Amino acid sequence: MSLDDLDRRIIDELRLDGRASYAEMGLRIGLSPSAVKRRVDRMLADRVIQGFRVRLDPGLDAGGTEAYVEVFCRGTVAPEELRRILESIPNVVEAFTVTGQADAIVRLRAATMPDLEIALERVRLAPQVDKTRSAIVLSRLVESRVD
Repeated sequence: MSLDDLDRRIIDELRLDGRASYAEMGLRIGLSPSAVKRRVDRMLADRVIQGFRVRLDPGLDAGGTEAYVEVFCRGTVAPEELRRILESIPNVVEAFTVTGQADAIVRLRAATMPDLEIALERVRLAPQVDKTRSAIVLSRLVESRVD
């Protein structure tokens, strides 16, 4: 599916305020509420928009302890295998394959430091993982409104 300028403006409006009404968005971009709704429905059906999320204060959402973990694997591990391993660990918030020495970077979140340590140990115990290198998040400086 190709997106035109109006589709992109609707997406920008949703990024700024996902709770804005179709009427509010329509006023800002020059469309009727029904036209905005049709376009949003089409982008949902075509999986351009893949869902809506609530972002909570990290201190309220499963605790405020976060870490970024570089994962180094033994040999070659397919991304799908790594995804299967990491999806089985509930504290994994995000995970990415990356360039460089590490095979992946994982973002972990837990209620307490001991809970974070347990989650990290689960990553380390995966048979395909050779080693990890972690950085604990001390404070959040900038948070993007765009995902």
